[in-house]
Amino acid sequence: MIRHFVLRSASAITFLFAAVLLVLPAQAFEIEPVRGESGIEAWLVSEDAVPVIALEVLFHAGSHLDPEGKAGLADMTANLMTQGAGDLDSQAFAARLRDLNVSLSVSAGRDTVQIQMRTLSQNAAEAFELVRLALTQPRFDDEDVARVRAQSLASLAQDEEDPDTVAYRTFFGEVFAGHPYATSPSGTPESIAALTVDDLRGYVATAFARDNISLAVVGDITSADLAPLIDSTFGALPETTDRTDAPAVAPLTPGVTLVERDNPQTVVVFGMDGMKRDDEDFIPAFVMNYMLGGGSFVSRMFKEVREERGLVYSVYTSLYPLAHGGLTIGYLASSNATAAEALDVARAQIADVAANGLTAEELDAAKTFLTGSYALRFDTSRAIAGQLAAIQFEGLGLDYVDRRNGLVEAVTLEDISRAAKRLLRPDAMRVVAVGAPEGGFASGEETAAN
Repeated sequence: MIRHFVLRSASAITFLFAAVLLVLPAQAFEIEPVRGESGIEAWLVSEDAVPVIALEVLFHAGSHLDPEGKAGLADMTANLMTQGAGDLDSQAFAARLRDLNVSLSVSAGRDTVQIQMRTLSQNAAEAFELVRLALTQPRFDDEDVARVRAQSLASLAQDEEDPDTVAYRTFFGEVFAGHPYATSPSGTPESIAALTVDDLRGYVATAFARDNISLAVVGDITSADLAPLIDSTFGALPETTDRTDAPAVAPLTPGVTLVERDNPQTVVVFGMDGMKRDDEDFIPAFVMNYMLGGGSFVSRMFKEVREERGLVYSVYTSLYPLAHGGLTIGYLASSNATAAEALDVARAQIADVAANGLTAEELDAAKTFLTGSYALRFDTSRAIAGQLAAIQFEGLGLDYVDRRNGLVEAVTLEDISRAAKRLLRPDAMRVVAVGAPEGGFASGEETAAN
């Protein structure tokens, strides 16, 4: 079955081969499920306007599969998968990518390992073969492991000097305490230093299988040509693996943590329990969050905390859904003298929306923006492939692109109120501040971390 979707975009995008971008017709595109003999299904948008192909792959893997004491394993494995594979060492592999004009990257998050590939359509067979080698036969040569390890350790050292990174890492460590999500996907200096080649090979064997893959292809290729490439690239993966998935996330523990730093401003990350993407209230919560703090200049947070009072340099809120739980997260950066007041005003906005919801005018404004801007997520081959792989990964259905704006339009003030009451609990908030705020914070038990 082919799904046909109409998206109207307000702007034209120029083709830039350096970024491997492809503009599809603004009026329509078709999504065709293509299943290989291996049983793996890809979602294809076939378009021959430009001879470019974009591939997006998501595995339900990521750092939540890192064994205890081996934080950063997924990230380091991903970084090394394109540093030589099969008979090609790192230099030969890089030269082959360059000669074929192929862009290939592998990255890891908490829930995913992501593979992105872009190529000229005339080189499709060779490009997909390089993806197969990186996925199934990474070399992990000693010199490459040493080089990537050194880069990871240097990056971790730099992160310790960045207040935003310190705040978020501390926050996630506290709200997810005892769960695999607690540790940064980048790991720690101690865990990265201890990782071995056997650990890297073990992760590849554990993380990648046919039953946890989501796949999207966009560009100058037909379904008849794609089907055998699916099988030749991914068909040798095991049907399943013996990976042990993460448990559900426990409710967070409220409180305040201060990481003392002699900085001119204080960075604050705050949050409450959230919801997973498949929750029936996720779309109402998404619309609600746009007006609370996700809508930049039009959000209540921006208007009240920055525009009206001038207390912050930056402030926003966002939903953070994960496979095994979720968070509602906020961020602000303020001078040390005004950080506590800024947090109090932010709390007040959260409390007001929790108690009273949104106004009809706010709901209409959110719907207008969120539906009108949706087409901009599909303005290039790279963007379309990414969106479709994510939709497949989340199990939202082949017709989700067609249904999505209708779901947003259907949200009522009652839906907003229900979602707000579920998520917005300023009395059950976890707060992490990095800096030297004057006067501390008004609520929560303050502790020190250095």
